[in-house]
Amino acid sequence: MGKIKLLGKTLAELKEIAVSCGLPSFNGAQIAQWLYQKRATSFEQMTNLSKTARQRLLDQGYVVGAVLPSEQHTSSDGTKKYLFPVSCSLGADGAMEDSVVEAVMIPDGDRKTLCVSSQAGCKMGCKFCMTGRQGFHGNLSAADILSQFLYTDEAPQLTNTVFMGMGEPLDNLPEVMRTIEVLTADWGFAWSPKRITVSTIGVLPKLRTFLDGCKCHLAVSLHNPFPEERASLMPVQKAYSVTDVIKLLKEYDFTGQRRLSFEYTMFSGFNDDKHHADALVRLLRGLPCRVNLIRFHKIPDFPYTTVPDPLMEVFKSRLEAAGIICTIRASRGEDIFAACGLLAGKHNNPQL
Repeated sequence: MGKIKLLGKTLAELKEIAVSCGLPSFNGAQIAQWLYQKRATSFEQMTNLSKTARQRLLDQGYVVGAVLPSEQHTSSDGTKKYLFPVSCSLGADGAMEDSVVEAVMIPDGDRKTLCVSSQAGCKMGCKFCMTGRQGFHGNLSAADILSQFLYTDEAPQLTNTVFMGMGEPLDNLPEVMRTIEVLTADWGFAWSPKRITVSTIGVLPKLRTFLDGCKCHLAVSLHNPFPEERASLMPVQKAYSVTDVIKLLKEYDFTGQRRLSFEYTMFSGFNDDKHHADALVRLLRGLPCRVNLIRFHKIPDFPYTTVPDPLMEVFKSRLEAAGIICTIRASRGEDIFAACGLLAGKHNNPQL
């Protein structure tokens, strides 16, 4: 009998599991507390469960499902990167593959933000991303994703999270939504959805499901306002046009607690002139949002380079003059390959 992970289960599911093992339903609530508030990694740590209860869970094939980091690296700027070994799902046929994913803790004053991965590798194939160059190695379970929150050194102090690590979150939407339920439920982490941002490159059918299903912030990876140019770097553009993505987003309200942002990695000579800035203004007109400009981190065999800071400031000013809130995102953790687009690059590409 295969092992069944309890990590990632809801309170109702845990109560049902307890009853199915001949235990009182309140044992399910106790298990939830041990999993999500006390960060237990084994049944032995669940000391208010009787030995009989723990043995029944084991006999029925249940395990906690914790994945502990195998490596960690600290940047000169205080950013920390954690490597997690995972065995992840390749699809509906049940095939599994062993791989590694990375999570990054970014400190900023009294804030500690965790950048989490939702897949090992990525199907989307964006040409400027080292993660995408690895190909796809499988979807993470909610247990794998939650382990990134629970078993880093900073877990008790985390203030925010961004689903901007390895993978396309909406391509693994059921497990991402299950994770968000645990993060926001009273019996889980009890976080406000305002502390969570989910990134996507615009997987349209699932984008609507996500927007209808939760109130977390949304970040859309845009990178170029012209469809043909965007398609040259992001194959997803051919399936889900950025204009269609914008059209969908305009059906939703982003004037309240849920925020909308666009990620725009800048490449010298490709998307960094006033022609692109003005097209970006036209594309986003009427949509309450902000644009985050991101410094590109050079990777092998890619033709474009980083845009100098003065030119990024000019681009930013042009957007602001048109009424768009714009920031230049600080680059963090580049010396340990923890910056945007580099996750698992060094581990899976030793030549870096």
